[in-house]
Amino acid sequence: MMINAERLCRVFEELVVIDSPSMEEGAVCLRLQTIFSELGAQVYVDETREKTGSQTGNLIAFFMGDVDAEPIMLSGHMDTVEPGRGINPVLRDGVYVSAGETILGADDKSAIAIIIEVMRTVREKNLKICPVEVVLTTCEEKGLLGAKALDISKLRSRFGLILDSTDVEGIVTKAPAANRFTFRIYGKAAHAGAQPEKGLSAIQVASSAISAIKLGRIDDETTCNIGIFHAGTATNIIPDLALIEGEVRSHNLARLEEVTLEIVSAFERSVKTARDSSPDPDFPFFEKELIRDFPNTDIKHDHRVVKLVQKAAYNQNRSMDTVTVGGGSDANIFFEKGIAAGVIGTGMKDLHTTSENVSISDMVSAAELIIEVLKIHSSGEPLY
Repeated sequence: MMINAERLCRVFEELVVIDSPSMEEGAVCLRLQTIFSELGAQVYVDETREKTGSQTGNLIAFFMGDVDAEPIMLSGHMDTVEPGRGINPVLRDGVYVSAGETILGADDKSAIAIIIEVMRTVREKNLKICPVEVVLTTCEEKGLLGAKALDISKLRSRFGLILDSTDVEGIVTKAPAANRFTFRIYGKAAHAGAQPEKGLSAIQVASSAISAIKLGRIDDETTCNIGIFHAGTATNIIPDLALIEGEVRSHNLARLEEVTLEIVSAFERSVKTARDSSPDPDFPFFEKELIRDFPNTDIKHDHRVVKLVQKAAYNQNRSMDTVTVGGGSDANIFFEKGIAAGVIGTGMKDLHTTSENVSISDMVSAAELIIEVLKIHSSGEPLY
């Protein structure tokens, strides 16, 4: 085994105790700049902080390599979700957990620790490899903001791997696009007991629309959810405002737009129906905000990044299946911008909960896989 598991663990422990909730990645970014510079990379932090609102920009570390081969990207994100302050990692039977009422931070600091250990191993073993471009983003957990703001023209790689998944025996090649919507229904307030006739319930109008919408799994490629509904201030006041927020996701872009339009139409019909019988022709009325949250990922199964990972896994007597998921990641943004980045796992489990955990063996396995990927790509050996 080439990977130094003890060293990998030390780095992981060091990183997770540095608080870095989304927007507050400054301290961990400074530490990573030092680490990658000491490893011989050309390191810079981009200027995306003004767009994302983070303390810092995305970190890019470029290793020149010794082989004339196309650069490969290795990527993860620096931010964590809450509760992510004062993390105390504890090792139990080879598995890291959080000791307190916090997440562990393996999402995604297990990825960063793995990448650092890979590049240290390359240097220590004097491996002759291709150029490697490490891209660590900010605000991934806030809507992929760092990746969205990243100027891809400044990167040298056009394919690579993102370490941001649980499955150590799968590479994510297909993920949906998503539209997000915010609707505001304006009715008329009135005393619910004394003068209900003068009121117009925004809740009733919104509920009528929602009842006409199919939620959950729409088909094999499409889902829809309304996750937020705010309305009303007291039980004796007819509510004059209802706020509804939700999303549509689909692997089929045409279907994504079709379902989004159906939802908008359902609300428009409900508002019109209520207005037709309203004593006030100006109420209710409807405001909508539609946001293209993120694009899809659709890496073909014969793409070189897929074949590289599968070849590396084969060489290690492991399986590596292509995986379709229902969530988004930085890979979605990179794909739209011209970088095919398959998502592979570090073994982290129970993400975004205080039960989050990751095993040393899975992190070592992921690091070994990446070393093999780099060796294969650098050697130029056939992938088919």
